[in-house]
Amino acid sequence: MAIVNCRPVFPSLFRFIFFLSFTISTFCHAQAGTVQNNRAPKHQISEENYIPINGIDQWVTIKGNSSKPIILFLHGGPGSPITHYVDVLYKALEKDFIIVQWDQRGSGRTYGHNSPPEELTPEYLKTNPLTLEQMTDDGVALAAYLLKHLGKQRIILFGTSWGSALGVKIATKRPDLFYAYVGHSQIVNPTFDIKRYDNLYKMATDKSDDDALKILNTIGKPPYTSARNVGQLYKVIKKYERTNATPAPKDWFVLDPAYNNDTDNKNRYDADDYSFVNFVGDSKLGVKSMGETINMMKDNLNFKIPVYLIQGEEDILTPKEMSKQYFDAISAPKKEYFLLPKAAHGFNAAVVEAQYKIFKSIKTL
Repeated sequence: MAIVNCRPVFPSLFRFIFFLSFTISTFCHAQAGTVQNNRAPKHQISEENYIPINGIDQWVTIKGNSSKPIILFLHGGPGSPITHYVDVLYKALEKDFIIVQWDQRGSGRTYGHNSPPEELTPEYLKTNPLTLEQMTDDGVALAAYLLKHLGKQRIILFGTSWGSALGVKIATKRPDLFYAYVGHSQIVNPTFDIKRYDNLYKMATDKSDDDALKILNTIGKPPYTSARNVGQLYKVIKKYERTNATPAPKDWFVLDPAYNNDTDNKNRYDADDYSFVNFVGDSKLGVKSMGETINMMKDNLNFKIPVYLIQGEEDILTPKEMSKQYFDAISAPKKEYFLLPKAAHGFNAAVVEAQYKIFKSIKTL
């Protein structure tokens, strides 16, 4: 196969695609090494570093009250880290928790730090696959590192969208490392089936939405073997979620100046492409889909720690029918389900309020 640049293959859908799965983080300015804020109040910790995890350096930020429990955040995408936004969303939690953000394998600064090619090629994609198993092992290794490094016994684990699939795998593999698992927009089975396509088509028909209908008619019914077609599908999904949900405040999505440079911007853009293709797969590029390996109803129903699921009522990408079926099927010492009106797949004020409420209710040592 001839070498191609993946950006023309997948038009600029990625930035809004990954806003489907964004959470917004607290973040202090980044540098390529550990940073300690000597002026921070007593017990406050502020660290940013590349941590060796399973053979590669991965970007991790740690911020909050060192005497309090850890919350490890698992971003969505899978190529959508949230460390590059200004410190807005979780600032209030820092007095009661240690907030840890992680650019996962294939994402953000972790991707850029590990010698990516100047341009993505089919050869690079085929020889550098992402797998859920590898990233699960990464998450377990990071959790173990954090406990030792910070002198803690357990961690609160939070995952959103793609991060919720990763979170379930991590939490069920090593429950001894965690107080509880909190999932938002929980992935159960990410394969978009014909029934869900028909529901989306009906929405577009009822609204006489010619633009959406043109896209849906062009890509046809699933299954899809092209990442481009999945991206077009997500474009329609995002449009209708945005219509039916209360939006997030605009200041949640402000880029931190420390990340607003040519190198970081290019690495994020390329990592979005790289991770998205790995998640949905592409037959012409010879890339297998990570998403096709996920079916929580078959593999992950038994938890040894409390489970909390936050679900937007207007979520089309990971709909309430699937997450509630999963919630009802799982066994856990404690479980709670939060269905939020006027919330879709991404974050808004109601979602963040639910997170805060859950985090503060979890019993920790």
